[in-house]
Amino acid sequence: MTYIDIHHLDRFHGLPVHTPQPSSTALPAADSVAWRLACDEDEDFAPLWEQFLETVDTTRVRALVIGPWWEEDYTPFAPVMELIVAHADRFPALRGLFLADVVGEECEVSWLRMCDVTPALEAFPLLEEFAVRGCGREGLALRPLRHTALKSLRFESGGLVRAVTASELPALERLELWFGSSWYGGDATIEDIRPILAGGLFPRLRHLGLQNSEIQDEIAAAVGSAPVVARLEVLALSMGTLSDAGGEALLNGQPLNHLALLDLRHHYLTAPVVERIRTACAPAVVEAGEAEEEYGDPDDEPERYVAVSE
Repeated sequence: MTYIDIHHLDRFHGLPVHTPQPSSTALPAADSVAWRLACDEDEDFAPLWEQFLETVDTTRVRALVIGPWWEEDYTPFAPVMELIVAHADRFPALRGLFLADVVGEECEVSWLRMCDVTPALEAFPLLEEFAVRGCGREGLALRPLRHTALKSLRFESGGLVRAVTASELPALERLELWFGSSWYGGDATIEDIRPILAGGLFPRLRHLGLQNSEIQDEIAAAVGSAPVVARLEVLALSMGTLSDAGGEALLNGQPLNHLALLDLRHHYLTAPVVERIRTACAPAVVEAGEAEEEYGDPDDEPERYVAVSE
């Protein structure tokens, strides 16, 4: 189940997102927007893609967002990937690519029938920002690779942590990993992220998100002594099952007051612990909001949920 709202992008790669409509006659300049291609219920992606190639100067397109690609039933993403890769030479200026800008009303994240997304990175060696929404249980995969231009990588999914840590991304400045639920392929462990935490894997990293995790307390404990933290500007431990145990680990770990932002939203911390974290981290901004409600019998172990699990 999804416990937070996932909205369609309104901006991507620093540009406003524009979804062209069939009746549109006046189009924005090709390099002024992030183009979002999304199928209606009565159209297939291939004709939509061909129309886009014919009506927009793709040599100037800087950012591309792919929304729902199916006509009726949910279909695999692989044919869409094949079209994007086949026409990669038509997009020499492309620097941002977001795959599967889909919300729950259209399809739950865990139902998105994704594929290996490595070909997109291989086809666009100058890509600077890459983001994917999906589920490893439904085919989403990444092969370890070397990409020298990528600055921002975001996986709204679970199960891809090992491939990321096995990749060479020397320019990476921003990394956001959603771990997901163990029900839907979220099987990453603390050991899997230790190469990231050690600090040497991505030397330019300044923004790190280890989010939407059922082991958020363990992650908080590991962060407490992680060398990478000293050079971060933003640390996001949000969307998971962070409780007072994890909060205490943060308080007992290394100082975090050098951060610009510590994001803890969607948590199970008590108010006193949140306040202690705010005090300890000042002048860093701590975004927390209200605590989530625990479920289950009060006499049993409480049930906690990540923000996006289905």
